Amino acid sequence: MNKGIWYGVGAYVLWGFFPIYWKLIHDVPALEIISHRMVWSFVFVAIVIALRKSWQGFRPVLENRKRALVYLGTGLLLTLNWLVYVWAVNSGYIVESSLGYFINPLVNVLLGVVFLRERLRLGQWIPVGLAAAGVLYLTVSYGSLPWIALTLAFSFGFYGLLKKTAALNSTHGFMLETGFIFFPVLGYLIYLELTGQAAFGHQSLFTTGMLIFAGVATGLPLLWFGAAARQIPLSTLGLLQYIAPTLQFSIGVLLYGEDFSQARVIGFSIIWLALLIYSSEGFLHRRASLVAHPSATD
Repeated sequence: MNKGIWYGVGAYVLWGFFPIYWKLIHDVPALEIISHRMVWSFVFVAIVIALRKSWQGFRPVLENRKRALVYLGTGLLLTLNWLVYVWAVNSGYIVESSLGYFINPLVNVLLGVVFLRERLRLGQWIPVGLAAAGVLYLTVSYGSLPWIALTLAFSFGFYGLLKKTAALNSTHGFMLETGFIFFPVLGYLIYLELTGQAAFGHQSLFTTGMLIFAGVATGLPLLWFGAAARQIPLSTLGLLQYIAPTLQFSIGVLLYGEDFSQARVIGFSIIWLALLIYSSEGFLHRRASLVAHPSATD
C-alpha cells in the first residue's frame, strides 16, 4: 500500500482517538488544556523545524510581512476550535462534536461558493441541502441549534479557507499560527501558577505529562497529514477524513455511553446520506473527467 495512505490513516486515526486523550485529563479546565496544547505544540514543531534545518521555509512571510497576518487569523480560529472541542468532549458532547467534523466537508463546499465564487454541480448542491435539512431536523427535535457541531465545522472551515491564501507549507504555517498565540496563552498559564489555580505540576505526574505530551499528540498527526497530502491524491485524502469523526462518534456512543436517541439517529442519517451522495458524486465526476481526458491526473 502507498506509504502516503498509511500516513493519512495514521493521522486520522490519532485524531479519532483524541476524545480518550482529553477525557484522561478531564479534571483540568478546557482553557488550561488548550493553553498547554498551544504552547507545547509550538515547542514541538519548532524542534522539528530546527532538526530539519528548514528555517528558510519562513522566507515568504519575511519578504512580505502582511502575509503573516493570515496566520494570526488561523491561530485564533484554531484556538476557538480546540477550546470548544476539548470543552465539549469533557462535558459529554463527543457525539455532537463528531457531527461537526462529519459536516465540515460540506461546510467547505458552502464557503467556497460564498467566498471564492466557486460554482457547484447539481450533484454537489443536493448533499449541501440534505446536510442543512439534517441540521434543521436536529434543531427542531432538540429545540436548539447544535451549536457545538456548527462552531467546530465553521471554525475549521474558515481555517481551511484562510489556509488557501497562506504562503507557507503546513509545518511552517503551524509554527507561525501557534507562535502568534504562544505568548498570550503562556501569560495565562503563568497567571494560573501565580494565583494557585494551575493543574500543571500540582496534580498527578500523569496529568502533567499528558499536558506536555499534548504538543506531540497534536503535532505528529499534523506532520503525517502533510506527508499524506504530498503523496496521495486529494480525492483519496477526502475519503480518509471520515475516519476521525467515525471513531469519535463510536467512542462517544460505545465507550462513554452518550445519548443517541431516535431523533439523533434520524438527523445523523440524513447527514450521512448527504456525505454518501457527496463522495459518490465526486468519485463519478473525477472518473468521467479521466475518461474524457485520459492524460489528466489527480
